[in-house]
Amino acid sequence: MTKMLAAVAVGGAGIAGVKVQEVDVPEAGPCEALVRLKAATLNFRDIIIAKGMMAGLAKDPDYVPLSCATGEVIAVGDGVTRVKPGDRVNPIFALGWLTGPQPTMDMLGGRADGVARQYAAFPAESLCLVPDSMGDLEAATMTCAGLTAWNALFQHRPLKPGEWILCQGTGGVSLAALQFAKAAGAHVAITSSSDAKLARARALGADVTVNYRTHPDWAAVVRSELGGRGVDIVVDVVGASQIETAASLLNPGGVISAIGMLGSEFSWSQAEVSGHPVARITVGNRAEHEAMLAFCATHAIRPIVDVVYDLRRIQDAHRHLESGQFFGKVGINLL
Repeated sequence: MTKMLAAVAVGGAGIAGVKVQEVDVPEAGPCEALVRLKAATLNFRDIIIAKGMMAGLAKDPDYVPLSCATGEVIAVGDGVTRVKPGDRVNPIFALGWLTGPQPTMDMLGGRADGVARQYAAFPAESLCLVPDSMGDLEAATMTCAGLTAWNALFQHRPLKPGEWILCQGTGGVSLAALQFAKAAGAHVAITSSSDAKLARARALGADVTVNYRTHPDWAAVVRSELGGRGVDIVVDVVGASQIETAASLLNPGGVISAIGMLGSEFSWSQAEVSGHPVARITVGNRAEHEAMLAFCATHAIRPIVDVVYDLRRIQDAHRHLESGQFFGKVGINLL
């Protein structure tokens, strides 16, 4: 195999600027592994980069989009001991970010070419072994949405059994947080504008579900459903427009885990809201990714992929994500 399919995009050109073309299959250099990528998933970040909504996020003049994938190692270069051919792996979101706080570095699907392609060579130290308990598409939700949700719950103020979290909406981050929280023995309140999606969230274990369109004062409804008590962690995927309302539900000592990238107005610029700290969540490092995957294996967590497109329909996948008419994640089949 000398040729492969890959998506190539121009930052700022919009979804219509994401094209699929035939390119050469790369080779694994020293300390690299060549991975046959099999499945990928999209994040709202991919739309932001495609549309040029934040300057400087994309490699100039073009880039390979998407940051989240699962694949199989098919060859390794000199000096590689971390992985071997046949291993199923996730590339981590920011190549080279192994431990500790985030250094300045390029991230997949933007300043670094991403995973919307059939083969890619990655630094072997930036690959994580995927547990057998997850399928390829399920594991492809972990790199960005999964790890963001994991650190929203366990990085700044670790969630404890019996506590409550609030999730907004039923996208990939919110549903991953729901699944992690339930596995950790905590309780979950979740909001959505869709009764059908809320029913699916209840099937996943959500304890309290509120339609914010039916109930404009949704925070009061949540508090009533909780018997007058509040929540301990808000998983903020909406941004500044709703952050004060969400913060009003927090118990003393509670924290707002601000994802930031999903809303039109970021909440990262605020250090606190109503006396509660705002923790900026910026995905995570390899050590955190591995801890999350181990937790998933222990608790048999099966992430939710709602709809899957072939790579040649990657524009349609972006538009589906943009529509909001999905539950969990939008996937891409790379086979």
